[in-house]
Amino acid sequence: QVQLVESGGGSVQAGGSLRLSCAASRSIASMGCWGWFRQVAGKEREGVAFIDGSGTANYADSAKGRFTISQDNAKNTQYQQMDNLKPEDTAMYYCAEDPSGHLYSGGYCTTPGAWRPAAFGSWGQGTQVTVSS
Repeated sequence: QVQLVESGGGSVQAGGSLRLSCAASRSIASMGCWGWFRQVAGKEREGVAFIDGSGTANYADSAKGRFTISQDNAKNTQYQQMDNLKPEDTAMYYCAEDPSGHLYSGGYCTTPGAWRPAAFGSWGQGTQVTVSS
């Protein structure tokens, strides 16, 4: 099972930017579906952005136009660039991967309705993002 390590969180003012990183312990070239969830204390974890094995990405409506997901195969790292941050983006952000391959093979990796935490078997420890108004 791949180990995922997030970094890049912090505290910024509204309108600012952060770039989150998720470093994988093995080659990411074969990863079928991985991306980012976020969670506010007391609420369910929600999918933010995911990229599939073909390089296709999709975003939650709340992230479209502001967040950009990318990956560097040479560094085995995925990035989430977050611009024009809002206070409602404040959350713990988690990197996650579906090691089973089911989401990618089924064509669901970039379908927001399929972004259920239970479908992802590999998780990082999380990185906190705090946006002040």
